[in-house]
Amino acid sequence: MPELLAPAGNFEKLKTALLYGADAVYLSGKQFGMRSAAKNFTLEELREAVAYTHDRGKKLYLTVNVMPHTEEYEALADYFREISDIGLDALIVADVGVASLAKEMLPHIPLHVSTQAGCVSHADCLFWYRFGATRVVLARELSLAEIKMIREKVPKELELEAFVHGSMCVSYSGRCLLSQYMIGRDANRGECAQPCRWDYRIYEIAEVKRDGMRMELREDERGSYILASRDMCMIEHIPELMTSGIASFKIEGRMKSAYYAAVTSNCYRMAMDRYEEDPEGYSFDERLLTELDSVNHREYCTGYFFDHPMDTPQLVTRPGYLAEKAYLAYAVGYDEASGRGIFVQRNKFSVGDTVELLTPGRVGESIAVDALFDEAGVPIEAVPHPYMTFTMPVPFAVREGDILRMG
Repeated sequence: MPELLAPAGNFEKLKTALLYGADAVYLSGKQFGMRSAAKNFTLEELREAVAYTHDRGKKLYLTVNVMPHTEEYEALADYFREISDIGLDALIVADVGVASLAKEMLPHIPLHVSTQAGCVSHADCLFWYRFGATRVVLARELSLAEIKMIREKVPKELELEAFVHGSMCVSYSGRCLLSQYMIGRDANRGECAQPCRWDYRIYEIAEVKRDGMRMELREDERGSYILASRDMCMIEHIPELMTSGIASFKIEGRMKSAYYAAVTSNCYRMAMDRYEEDPEGYSFDERLLTELDSVNHREYCTGYFFDHPMDTPQLVTRPGYLAEKAYLAYAVGYDEASGRGIFVQRNKFSVGDTVELLTPGRVGESIAVDALFDEAGVPIEAVPHPYMTFTMPVPFAVREGDILRMG
C-alpha cells in the first residue's frame, strides 16, 4: 500500500491531515524550507510535532530543500545540530551541498531527495541511491510511463515519491528566477512571490520616438495568463497510480488551509483504501471530485502524467482561484443525551442555513440548521464570534475533529 503524504504548514494542519487519513506529513522549520511564508515550526514545535505524529504511528519528514549560498552554511550546520535528536523520519533535501552536510552530521536520519533536484531519469535516481538517499521525489515533468520505466531500472530499496495533487510550477521542477528578478525574492530560498500567477498585459511600442504610446496585445477578454499552471488532480486515476510502483503519493499545499488538508487527505485516503480492498471491482466515486472542487484551487488537470510538458503546458484559461467552501466550525464533542454536536466557530452562520458535516472516511453530509445554542445552552440565532463554543442538533453522532462547512 503506498503512503499518503500530506502538507503541514502549521500544527493545526498537521493534526487535521493525520486525522483525515495521511500516513505521513512533511513540514519545515523556521529556517531552510521552501515555503518561508508558511508559519512553519520552531524547534520546540518540531519536537512536539514529531511526538504527536509518532504517537499515532505515523511519520514526519522535515524539508531542508533550499539552495543555500556559502555564507549560510555555518547557520545550516547549527540548525542540523539542533534537529539532530528530535526523531525525524527523514530530511527532504535538494542541494548536493546540503545533502553532503546532512550525510556528515545526521547519518542516522534518512535522506529524501526533493522534487527541486529535478530527477527525471533512472540515472539521477541511481546517483542519489549510491549517495545514500532512501527516497527520490520525482520531478513533476515525468509521465506515468516514464515513472514505471524508472521503477524497473532502480533498486527496489530506493523508494519513489510523486506529487498527485496540488499546485504546479511553470518552471522546471520549481527552479525559477522570475521572483528574484522582478522583486528580489528568491524562490530557491523559499521566498517565491509567485509572479507566474499575476495578470499580465503585453505591450508593443507603437512608435520609437514616443515611448508613452503603447498598444496592448491581449490573448482574450480574460487577460494574458501566459505562465500560470493549472493545479494537478489525479483522484480519477487511482488504479494507474496504485500499480505504478510509486511508494508515496504526495499532496502539495503547505500554504493552503486546514480545510484543504482535511479534504485532500480524506479523498485520497478513501480512494486508495477502496482500491486496496477490491482492485478488480474498483470504480471511481464522482463525489470525491466534488469534494476536491470544494477547496481553494485553480483549474484541475492531470499534470504531465499523461501529457508531455512541451505538447500540453497545462496553463490556466481563467484568472484566480476557485474559492473553497466556507469552513464554519470544528467539532470538539457530542452530547448523546441532547443529540447535539459541540463545536468551535471559525466563520459565522445562522439558523436556517444548510451546512455539511465532513468526517474522516466519508464525504460531506448535509444538515439543516434548525437551532443553535450558546455554551450555556441558551438558544441563539447565529454564531457570530470566532472560536466561540456552541452546540447544534445533528442527525448523527459527530466526532472530535469533524468539520462543519457551508452547504
